[in-house]
Amino acid sequence: MEKKSWMTMRRSMKEYVDGVNEFLNFASDNTCIDGLIGSPCKKCWLSKYFKVDMVHDHLIYYGICQGYTIWHAHGEKVNSTPNVGTNTPVNDEQSQEGPSDMHTMLQDIFPMFAPGVVGGVLEMGVEAEAVDDNSQGPNKGVQKFYNMLKDADETLYEGCTKHSRFSAIVRLWNMKCLGGWSNNSFVELLEFLNELLPSGASLLKNTYVAEKYMSDLELECVKILVCPNGCILFRKNNENRETCMFCQTSKWKQNTDTNRRNKRSPANVLHWFPLKSRLQRFFMSSKTASHMKWHAEGRTNDGVLRHLADGIARKMFHSQHNDFASDPRNVRLGLAVDGFNHFGNMSIYHSTCPVMLILYNLPPWMCMKQLTFMLSLIISGPSSPSMKIDVCLEPLIAELKELWEVGSLTYDACSKRMFTMCAVLMWTINDFPSYGDLSG
Repeated sequence: MEKKSWMTMRRSMKEYVDGVNEFLNFASDNTCIDGLIGSPCKKCWLSKYFKVDMVHDHLIYYGICQGYTIWHAHGEKVNSTPNVGTNTPVNDEQSQEGPSDMHTMLQDIFPMFAPGVVGGVLEMGVEAEAVDDNSQGPNKGVQKFYNMLKDADETLYEGCTKHSRFSAIVRLWNMKCLGGWSNNSFVELLEFLNELLPSGASLLKNTYVAEKYMSDLELECVKILVCPNGCILFRKNNENRETCMFCQTSKWKQNTDTNRRNKRSPANVLHWFPLKSRLQRFFMSSKTASHMKWHAEGRTNDGVLRHLADGIARKMFHSQHNDFASDPRNVRLGLAVDGFNHFGNMSIYHSTCPVMLILYNLPPWMCMKQLTFMLSLIISGPSSPSMKIDVCLEPLIAELKELWEVGSLTYDACSKRMFTMCAVLMWTINDFPSYGDLSG
């Protein structure tokens, strides 16, 4: 810690400037990728990456985060010492749902903000450091981390040792989603639990508050307006257009309600879940990050076809693209498309076509589980997209091209370092009629 005492000094002092240079040399040797490193200044809070010279300017102008004493995100190893001298047995249920597990989950979701978290005490928080005139408050991502970490330390009620407020809300919401509970049944359960719990318990009151609370853990969903005839997507250069350039159809529904003339509803909406951040989540947890290399390190190579990694197509692809094959963390994907009518025979004027992605880096007992499937697009409308499905696939195809050609800077929880993650779509799964619809 003495070597890092410069972090608490004034930015105009020579010791501080020398310490910044020492830090930049250390970060460049350990985590520099394509000349970029994370900026631990008070403005960026490890959420942005710049050239070394730019990070130097940020640290001189804004100052360094006072609690960032272990340079975890820049390659410094942390020696964890296990608890010894206790014979208290560990309850399996408590270890799975206890507050410490919630801290681990938060560190997996917000890895760049986690280095200052030790034993549930935030060292990198705003309250723990003096903020000078040139510093700024935490960005949105850091503030989410603060709020959830506070709830992870707050007991559900006085005397409760098994659950914090955060773990109770996460557990209840998980049961609602997996069990398919309606909003009314969930509200009734919350009301009943609040009656059972002691007064002063900090459980949520209704579904709306629960959804708003859990939204900080959710991934991004982008709603894109679609031409009713499936000609174009109203995005990028076409975002401000009112009608389709091909069929001249308006992107809005015809409003026949005289009381709501000023409120327009889109005729058709495409739900797109960006892929990049979802793939990065698999590497943010040390548990799943190790599984992402199974196809190269854990697979038995005895000539038996047990997994797509044993197939000829993958071997031929790797022989043609050595750079991609050299890093087992690069992602191999499969795409599955199939439309259905979730109203059954009650309505023939509706079609829902989900586009799913399958991670074939994972072992077979994981890659075919529902928990690892990634919903990429939801294409809905009065009829099947049919031959125009390639229009709806545009956002996904563009992102796949970017991941193949450029890649994405990603944090690997196993190696504790950043790497450039690339991805490739190698297989498609669909019925025979879809062969004529998919553009390939």
